[in-house]
Amino acid sequence: MDSMSSPRLHLGRHSSLGNVYAVTTICRHRAPLFLDPANLAIIREVIASHDVRGVTSTFAWVALPDHLHWLFQLQQGSLAQCMQSMKGGSSLQINRQRGRGGAIWQPGYHDHAVRADASLHKHARYILANPIRAGLATTLGEYPHTGCRWTREEIDDPQAPVT
Repeated sequence: MDSMSSPRLHLGRHSSLGNVYAVTTICRHRAPLFLDPANLAIIREVIASHDVRGVTSTFAWVALPDHLHWLFQLQQGSLAQCMQSMKGGSSLQINRQRGRGGAIWQPGYHDHAVRADASLHKHARYILANPIRAGLATTLGEYPHTGCRWTREEIDDPQAPVT
């Protein structure tokens, strides 16, 4: 069990290799840590390192000032291990960069297993549109603290092939 979350969050939760997950995790006390470009660079690197190590295959992500949305396919380990690694690795680096210690993330995270027949483009678009809903951007692609496997045209086109 993930030591970073309440046991009640685990009721009915199990992870499977190959599943796609949409995950949201929030900074401790909603601290706007991702207003700092150095912290954003750390999050980019930690997500990329999970892909390079074969833990995940990232489809899309967005770092808002106080939380992260991440859409990925789990390639290795469990979802709890993946999130513990992402949160632990980013906490260590952000704390080192800030010259501080302590928790960076709130305990736990919200996850949604994406059905096999669901449109990954639709989920990516939803994640990338979070800055618009938060009032931080007016159009898709305007907010700079995102990553996506596909172009905007591809996620706007429901007929575009998903690779």
